[in-house]
Amino acid sequence: MLVITVDLVPGGYEPMRRTIAAMRIANISDLADISDYQIVANETSNPLSGTPPRTIRCLIQAHSRRQSVWALIATACEEITKSDPPTSSGGG
Repeated sequence: MLVITVDLVPGGYEPMRRTIAAMRIANISDLADISDYQIVANETSNPLSGTPPRTIRCLIQAHSRRQSVWALIATACEEITKSDPPTSSGGG
């Protein structure tokens, strides 16, 4: 399993560091050369965008394990973004 955390460090001031998002990527294909992965991503609320805390679950299917770990993370981010519900633009 891969665990990715995103920490915010305002102004580079370490005592203010806080985790704002995390993602877990679990191989569900017994480490086959072409594998499927379960993704669980958590994000804290964001007062700037007005979004509440959320958890997103999705799958990656048929990913080649011979690629860089960054390719897997990028694909996971794409799947999370596609699974993310659209926000309201607040128009009239």
